[in-house]
Amino acid sequence: MKLAFLGLGVMGFPMAGHLAKAGHQLTVYNRTAAKAQAWAAQHGGASRSTPAEATSGAEIVLTCVGNDDDVRQVVLGAQGAFAGMSKGAILVDHTTASAELARELDRAAKGRGLGFLDAPVSGGQAGAESGKLTIMVGGEEASFKRAEPVLAHYGRAVTHMGPAGNGQLTKMVNQILIAGLVQALSEGLNFATRAGLDAKKAAEVIAKGAAQSWQLENRYQTMLAGKFDFGFAVDWMRKDLSICLAEARRNKSALPVTALVDQFYECVQERGGGRWDTSSLLHLLTKP
Repeated sequence: MKLAFLGLGVMGFPMAGHLAKAGHQLTVYNRTAAKAQAWAAQHGGASRSTPAEATSGAEIVLTCVGNDDDVRQVVLGAQGAFAGMSKGAILVDHTTASAELARELDRAAKGRGLGFLDAPVSGGQAGAESGKLTIMVGGEEASFKRAEPVLAHYGRAVTHMGPAGNGQLTKMVNQILIAGLVQALSEGLNFATRAGLDAKKAAEVIAKGAAQSWQLENRYQTMLAGKFDFGFAVDWMRKDLSICLAEARRNKSALPVTALVDQFYECVQERGGGRWDTSSLLHLLTKP
């Protein structure tokens, strides 16, 4: 298929790479043009200087940028994605953004005769590089069925969650769970160490029982080693949690633990850890 990929950060760069390796014809765009040119040189695709130029003639356009405002600029701007797309094409937004934005883009897409899917991902940089992301998708069933084979090139689980906005709402659930899990893991590892246990051995045993989680299995060793200079950045987690908390105010759901952990992440930022991995919550306990 003829595809366009807009946004070549730590996630988008490898995701677009999987599509090129699968044989799709790809045109890419990145706000830092040098990165798009580097991707094209590595994967044999083409790069363009505006989203509209990159999306011209594309059957499916995929975006992965920073936040709501970034998406609006890249998609709805005068030289945005929609300006270059032809009727019948589909925009798939992988950005973790608000459900409100997803519904806004869905309305705008329908007004232009386009399809739209909000499709945030989970799995981090490692999942993007290995092609094993979890993708939660909102939008019309017909658009999902057309896009699903493309998303499967880097998604091990691609699930349609209902109408536009439901993909983003599902990602909010994901981030709410992660926030609580990482804080609990930090407290448990700190407790084990201060209690005189071999914390590594304790974590290995616990990982075989009811407290098992992806965070436990994939983060306990780096956390105990005090290594946080990798993975999903605290700055991005706080952006995601602000979306969760805003949505919770709208739907009147209580998120007391999430709100507290968001404050802890603010403390990590104040320590200069905005680019640290989210597992850096342990740093607040080990170095108070």
